Amino acid sequence: MITRITRMLLLAQVAIAAALCAAMAKIWHIDNLALSIASGFGLVVAARLLINANNFFISWIYRSETPAAFRLGRRAALRMFRDEFKASMTSSSWTMAFHAFKKRPASNPAGLPVLLIHGYGCNSGYWHSMSQALARARITHYAIDLEPVFAGIEEFVPLVHEAVEAVCRETGHAKIILVAHSMGGLVARAYLRERGSSRIAKVITLGTPHQGTALANFGTGSNSKQMCWRGKRGNGSACEWLRELDRAEDRATRALFVSLYSHHDNIVSPQTSSCLAGAVNIEFHGIGHVALASSPVIQQRVVAEILATDLQRPAQDNSVIAAAVSTAYR
Repeated sequence: MITRITRMLLLAQVAIAAALCAAMAKIWHIDNLALSIASGFGLVVAARLLINANNFFISWIYRSETPAAFRLGRRAALRMFRDEFKASMTSSSWTMAFHAFKKRPASNPAGLPVLLIHGYGCNSGYWHSMSQALARARITHYAIDLEPVFAGIEEFVPLVHEAVEAVCRETGHAKIILVAHSMGGLVARAYLRERGSSRIAKVITLGTPHQGTALANFGTGSNSKQMCWRGKRGNGSACEWLRELDRAEDRATRALFVSLYSHHDNIVSPQTSSCLAGAVNIEFHGIGHVALASSPVIQQRVVAEILATDLQRPAQDNSVIAAAVSTAYR
């Protein structure tokens, strides 16, 4: 469904740009075809830019306190905004429309197999860049599409269960690793609550609103309502669905999780909502929400966590992580 929607939106944007080209040529008597085309498409890009800027503005209103060591200067902030806008444009207008996939097995695979779980309003095409990084590291990986798009989070559990069983069956592994972005991390938690952890060796979440996000209050669908964080900056709480999920988890379940998050996430706000008690929480800065899966820094950390799991070593052991990354990227 998302593949069709993104393609339709892409066509709509091209049509709007063409209409603007024609209007400008007629109203303002622009005879230069190249200039009118550039102006039409420029206005469409500017509208997308404003949408991104609005997300950053709302996330700033509800933001958590950024530690001094992670604060950005003006140039770094502009660079982050540029990278997030680029990731958003690439994902919504290209990879989700034309690069969705189900599995990419590796020859002579390294590490445990991985199941990728995307976030709200996306499909497996979101993982295109991460998939390339995993392929370079010789990690076999699969992906699923969470549909219906606006269903409740627990309604995606059967899809995840079916995919997990298929990965184990096809690869011959008794356990696999889940890598999830944004809402996908909550889907993974809902799966563990319902199906248990017998098939899961580790769960790596990227920018998951474990305690909710204020921006979900502006979203559509049952799943959006289940991700809400309510209250003012510095004084709020997760919605009841998230609190129930929290109460259902024990120490052993939380120990499976590694949460990677950015102090400058423009969708998860407050940003520290991505911290999950009892998990390994790893903070980054200068990376936007959509850009998490395409960030080389995040990709290397994900690869290292996967390979460290296969080595049966603690993921926190930086020497093991460095060696694993070095080997994977030779």
